[in-house]
Amino acid sequence: MAKLQGFDFWKNTLKEARFVVAPMVDQSELAWRLLSRRHGAQLCYTPMLHAQVFVRDANYRKENLYNEVCEEDRPLITQFCANDPEVFLQAALLAQDYCDAIDLNLGCPQMIAKRGHYGVFLQDEWELLEKMVRLANEKLSVPITCKIRVFKEVEKTVRYAQMLEKAGCQLLTVHGRTKDQKGAMTGIASWEHIKAVRKAVNIPVFANGNIQHLSDVERCIQETGVQGVMSAEGNLHNPALFEGCSPPVWEMAEEYLEVVKQYPPCTLSYVRAHLFKLWHHTLQIHQDLREELAKVKTLEGLADVSKQLRLRCQEEIAKGKDAEEKKGGLPFPHWICQPYVRPPQGSEVKKTVCQKRALEDSDGTADTLSKNKQKKRSRNPNKNFCPEQKPKYIKCDQCGNPKGNKCVFNLCRGCCKKKAYKEVADCPSHLQKHCLCTTLLYKHDLLPPSGPITVAAFDIVTMFTYLFMEVHFQPCCPYEVH
Repeated sequence: MAKLQGFDFWKNTLKEARFVVAPMVDQSELAWRLLSRRHGAQLCYTPMLHAQVFVRDANYRKENLYNEVCEEDRPLITQFCANDPEVFLQAALLAQDYCDAIDLNLGCPQMIAKRGHYGVFLQDEWELLEKMVRLANEKLSVPITCKIRVFKEVEKTVRYAQMLEKAGCQLLTVHGRTKDQKGAMTGIASWEHIKAVRKAVNIPVFANGNIQHLSDVERCIQETGVQGVMSAEGNLHNPALFEGCSPPVWEMAEEYLEVVKQYPPCTLSYVRAHLFKLWHHTLQIHQDLREELAKVKTLEGLADVSKQLRLRCQEEIAKGKDAEEKKGGLPFPHWICQPYVRPPQGSEVKKTVCQKRALEDSDGTADTLSKNKQKKRSRNPNKNFCPEQKPKYIKCDQCGNPKGNKCVFNLCRGCCKKKAYKEVADCPSHLQKHCLCTTLLYKHDLLPPSGPITVAAFDIVTMFTYLFMEVHFQPCCPYEVH
């Protein structure tokens, strides 16, 4: 059967999917995808997988894809991050039988992507990207898709999208934010960029960004002309977003936990992270449940916390607190799934600066410590959290690290060890004793101060040292002079 391309692929394989759950590291696992599909999602992506690790590690393949095969979880697109055409192709070939398409991540802006040189940090290397997409399109039995971020210039973004289309990309997801729009500087996604891309290419386009309600999905499709809309944070805070409703948080949590039990295995940290997202506003009121959620180590424990949260919220509802709980700018009471609202651009930076100044002006008492440090202080009352009051350590004479408190040479352990090897010198504090064998290795340049002892060098010199010591000394140990 010939491989479907472009709009034929979207119409027949993806069933004209309009409501899409984004690829999210440690978050879009099988159980969450199935929950999202139950509540309106028509297409899901796997979490971003590292192509090189996927090729090298069989357990990684099983845990992140092979063990998560489920008939209900289709259509499904597997996403990889990669920066090598051959490695990307090998990973895609290993995954293509378990999904409906392979996606290349060109949108991740996080520091880990910068260090690994993938994601959005490849967006200026058009020749490399063209080669990666073209090779995958030629060799794979399933279509190749891409997820990108925009450039500041609309015209450059359009040329970027056209290059990927020409290379063989069959579907393009456009996140309407630039590489620098992340964290406290996230800002608003540009639908104008997405609209321009949609007009310029002849393949299906999904939009990503600024989705809080189902009405935003409809408005985005109408304004940009895209074929579908992808949600990430909005889906995590309200899995029923594509249904156009906001259910109680405990209903979504309990249903999710049931799916987790039905389709194991699921990493406990993933489950816990989802519950923290769903209960974000409620846990700010019930702090004790937040602490308990962080401590439990079993699914049963998580289910028990969920039950406690449900009972408390139902008690509040019975007391008629619905109206008074609509505070803090929330559109619904805290026990209802809220739309995800990003903080205003730069607000987090200002908040951090204010907190830093407050700490600098404080004396480090419990009232001015962060909640995390207050918890640490409760576990360790004698710990000093004020940097100015921490003891000043005397530095090593050679390297600047803290010296040993009782070292006779005023050195740290590493420098003291080298001195004991180089010279006829002992340090009772560091229990370093001069070893004639090792000293000879240093003198003959067979043991650099920072390098390992080679087996051959050690054997040869040890033999001569032993013979020398047998003749001239009578030590209690054949390799040491005490």
